[in-house]
Amino acid sequence: MQSAMQKILVLAILFIAASLINESVAQCPMCRSAVESAMQNEGNTVGLGLNKGILYLLATPYLLVALAGGIWYKKYRKPNNG
Repeated sequence: MQSAMQKILVLAILFIAASLINESVAQCPMCRSAVESAMQNEGNTVGLGLNKGILYLLATPYLLVALAGGIWYKKYRKPNNG
């Protein structure tokens, strides 16, 4: 059972790493227009910061649910008798 748990942990870590490394360009239309106008004046720093902020806001609920699930699993799992 330990190896299955290790596989799940490795997959979760890889998923989180891929999410953080990927520079997503998905934005709402208002954000996109604000970034496009700021890029003409200030360069690309506003857009990169906004994209990273969106990714952090996206990842936070998933990390909290994963943490709660991990705590619940450790607390209520049945011991292996055999």
